[in-house]
Amino acid sequence: MKPTVYIETTIPSFYHSIRSTPEMATVRQWTRDWWDSESLRYSLVTSRAVLQELENGDHSHKQEKLAMLRDLPLLPITGPVSEIVEVYILRKIMPKNATGDALHLALASFYNCDYLLTWNCKHIANANKFNHIRRVNQILHLKTPELVTPLELTQETP
Repeated sequence: MKPTVYIETTIPSFYHSIRSTPEMATVRQWTRDWWDSESLRYSLVTSRAVLQELENGDHSHKQEKLAMLRDLPLLPITGPVSEIVEVYILRKIMPKNATGDALHLALASFYNCDYLLTWNCKHIANANKFNHIRRVNQILHLKTPELVTPLELTQETP
C-alpha cells in the first residue's frame, strides 16, 4: 500500500506561483518536480478546506490550482476533526483560525496520513513545533503525520 499524503493549500499555490524571485522560482521548481515525478509513489488526499482556500480570493491560475486536486479524495470534516482543531488552538499549536492550519493538521492526523505536504514552514512544517504537536497528538491518541515540504519528500537519485 502506498503511503498517504495530505496535500495542503500551498502545494498547488506554489506549483502555479508567478513570483519571480530566485527563491520563489526554486520553490516552484521543487514543487513541480515533486508533483510531476514523485507524487505517483503516494496516495494523495486533500480536503474541502483546501478547495475553499483556493476558491477564495482573486489570484492567478485559480482554475489550474483547483484542477490539480479535482480527482483527489476529500477527507471529511467531521465533529471529531472539529474537536481536534479546538484542542490544537487551545494548546497553542496552531493559530486561532478553525478553517486554516489547525484544520489541515487535524485532518491529516485524524485520518492517519503518513505525511502532510506543505510549504507552510511557520505553522506546520516547523521543527520547533513538532515535539509539541506530537505530544498533543499522543494525548489525543492520534498518529502524527510527518510534516514535510516537497523537497524533503523527494527520493534521492543515485
